[in-house]
Amino acid sequence: MSAQPILLQILLRQRQWHRYGLFRAAYDDAARQVDRGLVGTAPSRAQLHRWTSGELKRLPYTDHCRVLEIMFPGWTADELFGPCPPDVLAGTTSRPREGPFADLVAVFPTRADFTYAMPPHALFDGASDIRAAGLSLNLICQQYPDQRLHRLIEGGAELRCLFLDPDGDAIQAREREEGYTDHHLVMLTKLNIEVLSRLRDRLPSEARDRLSIAVYDETIRFGIVLVDSETCVLQPYLPHARGVDSPTFVVRKCSRSPGLYSTFERIYTELCERSRPI
Repeated sequence: MSAQPILLQILLRQRQWHRYGLFRAAYDDAARQVDRGLVGTAPSRAQLHRWTSGELKRLPYTDHCRVLEIMFPGWTADELFGPCPPDVLAGTTSRPREGPFADLVAVFPTRADFTYAMPPHALFDGASDIRAAGLSLNLICQQYPDQRLHRLIEGGAELRCLFLDPDGDAIQAREREEGYTDHHLVMLTKLNIEVLSRLRDRLPSEARDRLSIAVYDETIRFGIVLVDSETCVLQPYLPHARGVDSPTFVVRKCSRSPGLYSTFERIYTELCERSRPI
């Protein structure tokens, strides 16, 4: 067995297909695109374990390989059954992928599942440009240490944050929708703005302009985090559900087609143009 994880194993986990039932459903969806006669021919649970453990001596049957290449656009069967590249392990690969999922590379049922699989330090460490728009931006303000943010910005990174205005009408509407009666979201957002404001004050004078804080007062639809013009983490705000309980999507910018990344980057840019700096 190879000491380095097999690429297929890592990609299955990134897409939350490592559970056999989910894998089989995704396999059948891809099989329909290859040959409807291949639907229902997914490997057994034991066989899938052999595929991902590095025990195979040769590639699976050709039909299996064809389906897997549809499931994981941009990767060949040889690559899928080879050692996982370091950039994929680190979650930083910029390899373009095209196919039925455009540039969507991972889906998580909740934000908690996302942060478990992709903790903030894996997303932000070493970044040179971070743009975020949402409600309270807890991913940055509560889950990523101040010291790391300070080092990141002092080292040349730019951080631009758009908060839902804690004194506006939209945040009050969101509180009513989530069932809060104690101004929880208002207080949390004010706290997080204060966290970043204090951090900005502690930065060297030449670095302070690299941390921008602004607010907007509009119906909140998405939380958007853009990292290095390459990765987008987005989350819809669902009716009567806290942000932490909402699904989270990870998109990697694809140079060959517009995809989802350009859509949500445009949403962020337009929101930024309508925001008020603090």
